[in-house]
Amino acid sequence: MSLVRKFATVGGTTLGSRVLGFARETLMAAALGTGPMADAFYAAFRFPNLFRRLFAEGAFNAAFVPLFAKEIEAGGIDGAKRFSEEVFGVLFTVLLMLTIAMELLMPLIVAWVIAPGFVDDPEKFDVTVKLAVVMFPYLMCMSLTAMLSGMLNSLHHYFAAAVAPVFLNVVLIGALGYALWQGASPLETAWYLSWGVLAAGLLQMAVLYAGVRHAGMKIGFRRPRMTPNVKRLLWLAFPAAITGGITQINQLIGQMIASTKDGAISALQYADRVYQLPLGVVGIAVGVVLLPELARALKGGHEREAGNLQNRSMEFVLFLTLPAAAALWVISDEIVRVLYERGAFSPETTAVVAGTLAIYGLGLPGFVLIKALNPGFFAREDTRTPMRITLFSVVINCVLAVSLFPLFYERGIATAEAVSGWVTALLLFVTLVRRGHWPLEKALLWRVARLLAAAVVMAVALEYASGYFADRLSSAAPLYEQILALGLLVVFAMLVYFSVAFLIGGADLGMIRRNMKRKPKSAPAEDPSE
Repeated sequence: MSLVRKFATVGGTTLGSRVLGFARETLMAAALGTGPMADAFYAAFRFPNLFRRLFAEGAFNAAFVPLFAKEIEAGGIDGAKRFSEEVFGVLFTVLLMLTIAMELLMPLIVAWVIAPGFVDDPEKFDVTVKLAVVMFPYLMCMSLTAMLSGMLNSLHHYFAAAVAPVFLNVVLIGALGYALWQGASPLETAWYLSWGVLAAGLLQMAVLYAGVRHAGMKIGFRRPRMTPNVKRLLWLAFPAAITGGITQINQLIGQMIASTKDGAISALQYADRVYQLPLGVVGIAVGVVLLPELARALKGGHEREAGNLQNRSMEFVLFLTLPAAAALWVISDEIVRVLYERGAFSPETTAVVAGTLAIYGLGLPGFVLIKALNPGFFAREDTRTPMRITLFSVVINCVLAVSLFPLFYERGIATAEAVSGWVTALLLFVTLVRRGHWPLEKALLWRVARLLAAAVVMAVALEYASGYFADRLSSAAPLYEQILALGLLVVFAMLVYFSVAFLIGGADLGMIRRNMKRKPKSAPAEDPSE
């Protein structure tokens, strides 16, 4: 299976999850708007999400996957199974202790970390603490799920790991639908959602465990022991956890600052959900597929293959994210109005969320490039260099967020995150090139410049086209007219961008055809069922 087809497998399932996520957020906007219960739920949910990224996705995609790939190369499936069981025993024990400690300390954590601005509102603070207590075990479920995902990805079984997040959205949509049908109060709705998060975590873990067994690997529980392999994993995982969670760290900092303004947390969340669509479809697909592929190529001594993987990944990322960034900048108002403006979500809220989304859009290519650049370090078992870069960018985010929030509120926090993302991406890229780990192609640089030009042309055309559809996209227009007009704008933008990109040489059919047919030299035979 070619690299692009693997991207498509993961990206396609992620797209399904993100579309369901939009449905979830649309119901959330109608039920809760940007009211206090929306702020309380999103604040409480951010905390287990942060730890999920730090201790699960970041650490295990960066540290576990290369070591697991090495075990497969050296000891075959039996060696990889033994390593997995050693890690599972330690991981389960650490997560259980962490969960118990966090549950007991939750009031202090909410007051000092999650939402210090809620302390002056006793009711809002109390609800946030209780919701966080219910949802925090989600971290344990998702950390174990991340380990199982890493195993599946290393075995070239991408579908099950990519489709698992769909279950979270399905469960939460069910909870929201039930709440709206019952006419539940905002507080009751928040409770339904919190228990739904926990149920979804258990369901996702069960699905991934079944996927690992289907892939031919049955893992059991071993008494926790600090074996050399586990020590090596922990040595790599700590900096990788910080690096992999950069976006969540920056968002938590933004949430802490935003908690001083009513409605700011939920406004940031609604904007975040929209730009997460291209970030998830492209960024997660590249990050999930590239790391095991790159690790296997390097372990097999295929340096040229590794360089080609990196260049093709950057090409793929920018080919899709540059037009997405331009579209989010130009038609953010129209997108937010169609997706959210109904029920408790007012036109005034649309203006706030749209302004925030436009700025997030400018940071989108940088956010996705981080996903494509980090594997260049992780596959070489270097997790400390990206950690140092990440810590520097967190400082930039903190300074900018504190400085800009009093002036621009939500847009100030979005600006801080976007600038921090671009700084991280540029520093990662320059470091890889200077070390000789990224054999940069001059042809790639020319293609990127032309893709940027195509995105600018598309943005100008989209600006004029959106004016033509202004009446059909106004708040007074029926919803079906708004959806149809927005759909036509998206199709028009795609036609303009792809036409210009192919016309001026930013992309060509031969390049796409080669990438679709290319097979990695070091990859084992694919399972036809995947």
